[in-house]
Amino acid sequence: MLTVGLNHFLVISAVLFSLGIYGIVTRKNAVMVLMGIELVLNSANINFVAFSHYGNFGLNGQAIALFVIVLAAAEAAIALAIVLNVYKTFAEVNVDEIDHLKE
Repeated sequence: MLTVGLNHFLVISAVLFSLGIYGIVTRKNAVMVLMGIELVLNSANINFVAFSHYGNFGLNGQAIALFVIVLAAAEAAIALAIVLNVYKTFAEVNVDEIDHLKE
């Protein structure tokens, strides 16, 4: 029988983290970059919960994961508001082509 251990959670978390970083670095669309950030935060949540369960830390990992979920929801709301304002101003959301904000 296969038992799920800490290594399985760490591998899943590493895969999610790698996909998130790949999405952040390679995408030009601001919404896709935000989705990559969400993947990175979710991989951190998996690590928090796994270490909390297998490291006998009590509910500290779940509490931190809940805090990260609230932080991610606030980040998504603010970032989408910024993306909508950028789209209204420049009529595009490509991160590379919006360099007029410096001026």
